[in-house]
Amino acid sequence: MSNSNVSLYLDPQIRDWVLFPITLVMILVGVLRHYVVLLLQNPPKKVPRAAIREQRALVRSQILRATSAESPIPPTYYKSISQHLSQAFLDGTYLKDGPPKDESEKPKAPNPLTDPAAMDGMMAGMKTQMVMMVPQMIIMGWINFFFQGFVLIKLPFPLTLGFKSMLQRGIATPDMDVRWVSSLSWYFLNFFGLNGLYRLILGGDNSADSSRDMNTPFAAAAMASPQAGQPQDYNKLFKAERDNLEFAEGLYSWVAKDVEARVLKKYGR
Repeated sequence: MSNSNVSLYLDPQIRDWVLFPITLVMILVGVLRHYVVLLLQNPPKKVPRAAIREQRALVRSQILRATSAESPIPPTYYKSISQHLSQAFLDGTYLKDGPPKDESEKPKAPNPLTDPAAMDGMMAGMKTQMVMMVPQMIIMGWINFFFQGFVLIKLPFPLTLGFKSMLQRGIATPDMDVRWVSSLSWYFLNFFGLNGLYRLILGGDNSADSSRDMNTPFAAAAMASPQAGQPQDYNKLFKAERDNLEFAEGLYSWVAKDVEARVLKKYGR
């Protein structure tokens, strides 16, 4: 006979000395973890001016093409700018390393074992993951040692039996109502449920987000693209952009063409 409808009465001291402390400790650890990660982060390195110029030239050309159908630039100036960019892309003027001496020359991907920037990035990622994982392991061990088998709270809404294994970890009572939550399950609920509170306290881009704990270095390496780390070949990008500029010139239309006639037709009597 099932005893799922039998009422349980919890000692108020469980709420004061188990439920609230677990929640408070997890909140404080998340806030502390956020500031520790900020202290461990390296200051951003300055990007060379030539590299910024290389990127901005490509963006400038893309903006010019995107507005070619209804361009606010008069025809003379538009053609002059388009031809100047096209010739600069052909000559390699905007390349940060200068025009390539050999057409077959391609940028090589840096070796992560010899590149200082790559090594610094790997070390920063490992330190961040340690700060993410170690506190959670300590909290889980603390809960398992002191509060194993505790029933902390009853949820105020009905649930199906499929939630029993998720809400009653560490309690082998098949007849207990599924709405009762064990101490270990309360830890996991806080682990994934406090992200909204962290965003409210620390802002949207915070380092206390528990979902980042899943992104271990091994998982990140498995998810990485085979071509990740290869530098972009701006010489090829510039050549492709040059063809796109020539195509955009055929679609060019000045937005102010015959504007006097259109204004007189619309507002004239």
